[in-house]
Amino acid sequence: MRILRRFTLALALAGAVALPMTADNAKAAGEAKPPVDHSWSFEGVFGRYDRAQLQRGFRVYKEVCASCHGMELVAFRNLAEPGGPGFTEDQVKVIAADFLVTDGPNEDGDMFEREGTPADRFPPPFPNENAARAANGGAYPPDFSVLAKARPQGPDYLASLLKGYVDPPEGEEGLPGQYYNLYFPGHWFAMAPPLFDEMVEYTDGTPMTVEQYAEDVTAFMMWAAEPKLEERKRMGFQVMIFLLVLAIMMYFTKRKIWSNIEH
Repeated sequence: MRILRRFTLALALAGAVALPMTADNAKAAGEAKPPVDHSWSFEGVFGRYDRAQLQRGFRVYKEVCASCHGMELVAFRNLAEPGGPGFTEDQVKVIAADFLVTDGPNEDGDMFEREGTPADRFPPPFPNENAARAANGGAYPPDFSVLAKARPQGPDYLASLLKGYVDPPEGEEGLPGQYYNLYFPGHWFAMAPPLFDEMVEYTDGTPMTVEQYAEDVTAFMMWAAEPKLEERKRMGFQVMIFLLVLAIMMYFTKRKIWSNIEH
C-alpha cells in the first residue's frame, strides 16, 4: 500500500517543480533550459548517499522548506535507519520533538497537538490543501516525499530549479506573485526564491551558498523518495554475482554430462 501511495503521489507531482540561472541565456519565451548535469554521490551501480550531505540537506529542509512543504511518507525514525542521513536515535527524538503532530481524538472527542515522536511521520505544514493555497497565493506546495522521482532527471532538475531564479528579460512581465526561472516551463514560477547565501548555518565548513544549499536539499529529497536505494543496489549486485556463479556451474555441469557422448 505504501509503494502504491508513493507511485500515485509521484504521478500527481510530475511536472510540479522547476529552477534558475540568467535571463540572457533563455532561448525563447516559455522554453525552459535543460537541467544542469550534476555529479551525485548516489549515481551509478555503486553509488551511495553522502551522509554529511543528507544531514545538511535535512537542515535546509527543516529551516527553509518545511514551512511550506511536507513529507507525509517519511517518518522521523527513518532518519536513523540504515541507508539514511545517519542520525542517532537520540538525535531523532530531539528532531521529532521540534514538530507538532495532530493527534486524537481525546476523551472529549477533540483533536489535539503534541510533540512528535520517532514513530510519527513528518506533519504537513497546512491542515488542508485549501489552507495551503490560501497561504501561497493560490499555488499548492508539493509534498517532498517523492518529488525527486516525479520526473526524468529529477535531482538535476530540482537542483537547477533552486538555482535558476533570475531577473526576467527586458519587456517580459509575469503575474503578481510570479518569479522568473530559467528551468521552469514557461519560466514564470509561483514560488519565490527560497535560498540565499548564508541563510542556513553549516558547522562542518561547507560553503554556505545557494548552489550548495540547492544540491544538499536535493540530495535529501532524493533520499526521501528512495530511502532504500543503497539496499536495492547491494541486493542487485549480490543477485548478479549469484547469477554469474550459477552460469559458470551450469556451463561445467553441461560439459561434464555431455563429455562422454559422441557428437
